[in-house]
Amino acid sequence: MKVICDRAALLEAVNLVSSVVLSRTSSPVLLCVKLTAADGALTLAATDNEVGLRLNVDQVDIQEEGESLIPADKLAQIVRASDDPTLTIEAEKAGASTVHIRGGDSHFKVYGYDPKEAPKVRDFGDAEVDCELKAVTLHELISRTLFAAAAEHSRYAINGVLFDRDGKKLRMVATDGRRLAVARGECKGAGKASCIIPTKALNLINKLTDDGDTIIKIAIEDNQVVFAVGEGGDSAVLSSNLVEGAFPPFEDVIPKDLDKKVSFSSGALSSAIRRAALLTNEESKGVRFSFADETLTLTSRAPEMGEAEIHVEAGSYEGDPLEIGFNPSFITDVLKVVDGAEVMIELKAPNKPGVIRTGNDFTYVIMPVNLQ
Repeated sequence: MKVICDRAALLEAVNLVSSVVLSRTSSPVLLCVKLTAADGALTLAATDNEVGLRLNVDQVDIQEEGESLIPADKLAQIVRASDDPTLTIEAEKAGASTVHIRGGDSHFKVYGYDPKEAPKVRDFGDAEVDCELKAVTLHELISRTLFAAAAEHSRYAINGVLFDRDGKKLRMVATDGRRLAVARGECKGAGKASCIIPTKALNLINKLTDDGDTIIKIAIEDNQVVFAVGEGGDSAVLSSNLVEGAFPPFEDVIPKDLDKKVSFSSGALSSAIRRAALLTNEESKGVRFSFADETLTLTSRAPEMGEAEIHVEAGSYEGDPLEIGFNPSFITDVLKVVDGAEVMIELKAPNKPGVIRTGNDFTYVIMPVNLQ
């Protein structure tokens, strides 16, 4: 194998593929990236046996087709440290386990492994497409739910995000038991499909394209989901095992009888909550929300630190005055991912969950906290 690569394009691909690779494992080949030069493109592939990623780089000159398997960290470090516009990667013919990487004034000889030892990273191939949609739509759905997913929860099913499609309507849902995010969008598809996708795979999908018009095809199989991002020389395929278990019945959690409603500028509300949170700590991390007329008053206090009081102008407030406590980070988290200028907050009572909405496509349920 011998290829001359555009270094910037190669670096972007190496950084993405390396994010799949495990930081430590007893299997050395799982620390590696497989390089395959064929059909006018260089393909980089890696897997941790749960998530696999294949990326094509078409900004290359392939002088000799072939393949190699080398440690991901060394490849990334060499490409990152180089200042050359192009790099030449050449694998020795005998087993292709030794790779030479050359720049204008540098030569690295990297010892790798026989590419035949590389674990299989699946391609999209002839997988049956379950649905397809634009990258901008999927990115928004992921961004509006991923932050609310649990991290290492004992209820394994909520460590991922529910992907639930009914015809052309798509919902993605995430919860950590204290909050719930539901985002809705549209796609091309027929019938129904539902699965739980690991957060690692969704984080990677959000990094794979900067072009919102790129088409993403999704195939759901017995225990895997496969994403095909774009087509041609710069396309990518991400595959992932699905999260096992049943997602909780989230629709039962969304309150239906909320009688207090108020709207805010998302920017003004976010700023106020961040300031109120400055005087909270682990023992007293709740912020008191006092709703009355067209003003929201935020108060917080922490022993030996002090107190804060912030006033926020609100839209018309419907309902009786109400005081309720919330974890401020749970609200600032959601305000980061809603791009609308206005959010609606709906409430019932101090001990009942609140709901934040933006239009009809996003619902966020948050449990209150007790205030001392």
